Amino acid sequence: MPIFKDKKSLQKVIHAYKSKGSKIGLVPTMGALHEAHLCLVREALNDNDWVVVSIFVNPTQFDKKEDLENYPQTLEQDVALLKEVSQDILVFAPSVEDMYEGNTVAEHFDFGGLEHEMEGKFRTGHFDGVGTIVKRLFEIVEPDVAYFGKKDYQQLRIIEKMVEKHQIPVLIKGCEIHREPNGLAMSSRNMRLTPDQREKASVIYKILNTAKEKFGTKSANKIAEWVEKQLAKHAMFQLEYFTIADSETLKPIQRKSKNKHYRAFIAVYADKIRLIDNIALN
Repeated sequence: MPIFKDKKSLQKVIHAYKSKGSKIGLVPTMGALHEAHLCLVREALNDNDWVVVSIFVNPTQFDKKEDLENYPQTLEQDVALLKEVSQDILVFAPSVEDMYEGNTVAEHFDFGGLEHEMEGKFRTGHFDGVGTIVKRLFEIVEPDVAYFGKKDYQQLRIIEKMVEKHQIPVLIKGCEIHREPNGLAMSSRNMRLTPDQREKASVIYKILNTAKEKFGTKSANKIAEWVEKQLAKHAMFQLEYFTIADSETLKPIQRKSKNKHYRAFIAVYADKIRLIDNIALN
């Protein structure tokens, strides 16, 4: 399985494939791959002739230096997992120098207000970093389709908005959330949890499911109060936010409308490990 460490060598191969009419898919990752990543890769393989999996821990999307330093980097294991899936994969594992060309600074984006909600309120500059690296990956790979998980639903919407605003010729495909047997949304951060934390973090998904049940009869404020009370019973976890928002605009719900779709979003800390999740409500 070829591992490309610089964009020029990758582009040379991609251009050769494209000249033969091959369709290219892209799965951007920060490595520490798990089953949810592999599901994205399998879906991409079903739709395309070749799939580029980028493995790059992007420094500009971390608002806390400690989080960047602690982020797991497991390239060897990642490549071994990908080999088990298919040989029709190109691994792109560039250096920071290659991606940023000596100037490790994020571009500034206008995502139409999507960037100011939820994660944007708690992670300064995060989405500028995400937009910067995803836009560069699109420019390097020129994929036909790019795949993102709905666990990071706000990120998915922001990338869709960026593609629309910059008229980037790529189809964005959002893929369903994959969960551990206890319901915890799969995440590379989960490997930093203790076995006890990992087991008890199932409460996050249980709370989201009950919030979905309550959404038919209760107001958003009442549901948010209930969620706060539930998390307060679990000393192991600290609630950062819970929001019910319009799935399209990500604006917090003001009044339910039959013509709109809503999602519940949650961010919880287990010690210093931040866990996020969401669920469609209607």
